[in-house]
Amino acid sequence: MTMPKPSENAKAAFQKLVPPDPAVTTRPMFGNLAGFVNGNMFCGLFGEDLFVRVSVDDQAKVRKQGGRPFEPMPGRAMTGYVVMPAGWQKKPDATRAWIVTALSWSRALPAKEKKAKKK
Repeated sequence: MTMPKPSENAKAAFQKLVPPDPAVTTRPMFGNLAGFVNGNMFCGLFGEDLFVRVSVDDQAKVRKQGGRPFEPMPGRAMTGYVVMPAGWQKKPDATRAWIVTALSWSRALPAKEKKAKKK
């Protein structure tokens, strides 16, 4: 399976929407981009799709708006993540609100331990 790649426009839109928080980092993941807080991924791009990590209740709200479960491999949804409705780039204020919600949700999770480097 080949990984979808985001367009330059999607990458630029994503970078503008991620809050300028000192605890937040963005980095490439499999040719896409993802946002992390305390080592936990809270949002990202998968091709042209934007996904966020939010509570079960918030996932239902996103699905009601046209979102869907995040399945990087068909039939294998990532628990806790939901894909934002198509057209997310055209609704920056609403999209930013969901990214901020995802950041808050993920910030409350236990910090991920850094893996020891292999020698």
